[in-house]
Amino acid sequence: MIFGIITHTIHKIKNGQIYAYEPYVRELNLWGEFVDEIIVVAPVVKDEIKSIEIPYVHPRIKVIEIPNFDITSFKNVFRSILVIPKICWSIYHVMKQVTHIHLRCPGNVGLLGCVVQVFFPSKNKTAKYAGNWDPKSKQPIAYKLQKWILSNTLLSKKIKVLVYGEWLKQTKNIKSFFTASYHEYEIEEIAKKDLNNTIKLLFVGAFSIGKQPMLSVTATHKLLKKGFDVSLDMYGNGLEFEKVQKYMDDHQLHKTINLHGNQSKEVVKRAFQNSHFLIFISKSEGWPKVVAESMFWSCLPISTKVSCVPAMLDYGHRGALINGNLDEVIEKIESYIAHKKRYAAHVENARIWSQQFTLDTFEKAIKELL
Repeated sequence: MIFGIITHTIHKIKNGQIYAYEPYVRELNLWGEFVDEIIVVAPVVKDEIKSIEIPYVHPRIKVIEIPNFDITSFKNVFRSILVIPKICWSIYHVMKQVTHIHLRCPGNVGLLGCVVQVFFPSKNKTAKYAGNWDPKSKQPIAYKLQKWILSNTLLSKKIKVLVYGEWLKQTKNIKSFFTASYHEYEIEEIAKKDLNNTIKLLFVGAFSIGKQPMLSVTATHKLLKKGFDVSLDMYGNGLEFEKVQKYMDDHQLHKTINLHGNQSKEVVKRAFQNSHFLIFISKSEGWPKVVAESMFWSCLPISTKVSCVPAMLDYGHRGALINGNLDEVIEKIESYIAHKKRYAAHVENARIWSQQFTLDTFEKAIKELL
């Protein structure tokens, strides 16, 4: 089987190996176990390899380079008009060669892939929609267009669209799916976490406006001012990093808050294992892996009611759901500290649920799809 991947994910080539964002490559390496050859259509840049990027491991893989584009300004729109026909031709040419078409959505390249796949009604296809599939959510027009094309059984034939969560009134194309980070053999017994000593808070993710890292910082600061013994460890990087640093400098919080930057999967795993709460107040999600990972390692999530997160947290029995404001974060943590048995019960509920979704079950699900 020749497996064709259409993606907006930035790729890099070094010493004959193809690199991209670690969680994305880790997943596609699993798909690759069941195919003979992989052709990736993706933007390629010549930047240095980052610590959060890893190589594909398939013996027969190549990447077809396409220009990176966006439509965030008039200049970019004009450039996009010039490059889109070339990109569509590259996508069409690859789709013609491959046995199975795999779209990575949502994204600009994913949108073009959604359009071009219409011309291949007899080929087997999968589309991984990693964003929020909630029909009621507010989303960019490009995202809504991708969802409409993928759902339309006249335009999109022989396709399984993998989405996070279960939603009413969906077409036969749509299949509820999940993702995973750990194998069954990696499961370790974690000592019960008590709330009588330092309360260890955790943030893992991009330092972006959408992930709201400052909310984790201000929540920690407010708990500290209220007399709670708390600490916050933060993993990730991004545009908000300097803002967080400035706030820490202004309020002398360097003994309370630790910035670790981007770290390996193993380092972050240990952080989950050693922390009491994950504060993850994201504005938009698909299946937030950090939430599932924190639950896996008995770190209780406090998260927003976006996408399938309410179902993941069993509507408040496997963690705390909030609307996204500071006072709610404080209130939930204070409530758990005051009700330690409930905290322990929710941690256990979360662990049992999350440890169903191992890479072993994920591999079986992929094999069935292919």
